[in-house]
Amino acid sequence: MANYIIKRLLLLIPVLLGVSIIVFSLTRITGNPAAGYINEKMTPSQIEMVYEKYHFNDPVLDQYGYWLKGIVQLDWGWSKTAAMPVTDAIAYYFPATLELTLISISLAIFVGIYLGIASSVRRNKPFDHATRVISLVGVSLPVFWLALILQFVFYYYFGLLPSGGRASNTYYLAQTLPDITGLLLVDSLLIGNLGLFKDVLWHLIMPAVTLSFGTIAIVTRIMRNSMLEVLSLDYIKTARAKGLNERSIIWKHARKNAMIPTTTVIGLSFGGLLGGAVLTESIFSWPGLGRWSATSIKLFDYNSVLGFCLMVAVIYVVINLAVDVMYAYLDPRVRLE
Repeated sequence: MANYIIKRLLLLIPVLLGVSIIVFSLTRITGNPAAGYINEKMTPSQIEMVYEKYHFNDPVLDQYGYWLKGIVQLDWGWSKTAAMPVTDAIAYYFPATLELTLISISLAIFVGIYLGIASSVRRNKPFDHATRVISLVGVSLPVFWLALILQFVFYYYFGLLPSGGRASNTYYLAQTLPDITGLLLVDSLLIGNLGLFKDVLWHLIMPAVTLSFGTIAIVTRIMRNSMLEVLSLDYIKTARAKGLNERSIIWKHARKNAMIPTTTVIGLSFGGLLGGAVLTESIFSWPGLGRWSATSIKLFDYNSVLGFCLMVAVIYVVINLAVDVMYAYLDPRVRLE
């Protein structure tokens, strides 16, 4: 297992190199790479100094070499959008996205797995039909439309939930938000502020439901199909013939094997949620990576875009590794080499 993990981590190097070449080339094709360092108040001489300092007048291959050297040295350039170094911007925005993603993927796992199992044991019954309709709607529903509908119903019409942000303005104005781990739910518990915990959780409900809805639909469908396949296997028929409790057969014997294909979906979905919650974060004014990256693209902030893409690539590789390791845990027949 240890050798396998080391090999996979070493494979991270060529993957990141490939991603960096593609994204770097696109940023040079689509616009001026110096846009992130230039503003309308700068004089021509100052602009020329920027081009000289960051080697924008050099050949493209040389520019890539200088940029790659900076990446290795953790100098990812300046983020015009966040007005700080790119590495600092990622560290600043990442906790908000991580917190939202963890809540969303947890909701998707528990709800999706339960609905998938419950639907499979009630095959072709009203519950199964309803679940399949909900799954189809969840896969097809645009994220931005669902977000706006939730805002209209629960914020504007009923006034039950806040429209956006991570916490109420009173906490921001009083500058009382803790910054221990960056995860406000965890930090509020660490300082014993249950009022803040409830407020943060209240702000998380709508964006988390929006972000998780499509994943719930996918996990439900995959889990249902996988459970139906497992329930038709001989060892399940043997367990029933021996008189084992049906609940034990479903949740103890069948569920574990049915989780193998579902684990892949959950892992890839987690990576997608962590790196691509752009619409959800924008609509709910969530100060995370997705909103930051979308703003960076609009401002032609290429350093931020490059840093964001590299970080997402690392996330996907690490999550794929975690999924492979989980395979070995779920199915002892799987051997990692």
